Amino acid sequence: MIDLHSHTTASDGQHSPEELFTMAAAAGVTVLAVTDHDTVAGLAAAQAAAAARGVELVPGIELSAFVLGREAHILGHFLRPEDPDIARFADTLRAEREQRMKQMVEKMRKLGFPVRMEDVYALAEDAHLGRPHLARVLVEKGWCVDTKDAFDRFLGNGRPAWVDRYRLEGADAIQLIRSAGGTATLAHPGSSKMNRAEIALLAKAGLAGLEVLHADHNPSVREKYMALAREFGLVVTAGSDFHGEKVAPGRHLGMASMPPELFQKLRARASA
Repeated sequence: MIDLHSHTTASDGQHSPEELFTMAAAAGVTVLAVTDHDTVAGLAAAQAAAAARGVELVPGIELSAFVLGREAHILGHFLRPEDPDIARFADTLRAEREQRMKQMVEKMRKLGFPVRMEDVYALAEDAHLGRPHLARVLVEKGWCVDTKDAFDRFLGNGRPAWVDRYRLEGADAIQLIRSAGGTATLAHPGSSKMNRAEIALLAKAGLAGLEVLHADHNPSVREKYMALAREFGLVVTAGSDFHGEKVAPGRHLGMASMPPELFQKLRARASA
């Protein structure tokens, strides 16, 4: 099985790279991409863990970007983790994410929930901070039933504790990935409600793939984006978007997989 979308404790995943690749091997996954949000900090440990367990690692990242004002997540695959531009961007986003978290915590406190940044730090440890960390704190405190409840009531876009993020344009995200030797793929286009015009713009900017086979896409959604992939010459990719059962219940490693020939086609598009 080839799964090109997963997360570790370097961002908002529940499991360490070592745990992730132990689970991947047990699930029969032969190729796994680690695509943490806005960071490559987990890739060194992931490489060692993958080699020890006989699983091929695809080094990656997931960048939060915007296209015509809509949030879009761009996956980078086959990139060079040591690329200096990626490292500088990750450092910038780490600081921005921490400031954003402080603002969300303050909003929660004003809503009557005495959450503290110390609670978030204790759970996230050294990870790049993200809303799922705060959501898990709210669940652990008994203020929300699960992380979905936390997002629906407080943390989702436009909800009472939501704070807007740094706005990286989609074309710039693609360029950043390509300059690090990678391929750029639009993640979960159905869940993000991406339309034809937005995908056309990204394709013109150098998009290589479309994550049609995402864990959350039903057959009709997959059919819609399969047609758009054909129209714009994009490689159809697959990803479970695995974060761990405490973060995204119901998602499992390898639940979305792609044929080896499509994987090789995507690899061939990696920048020299």
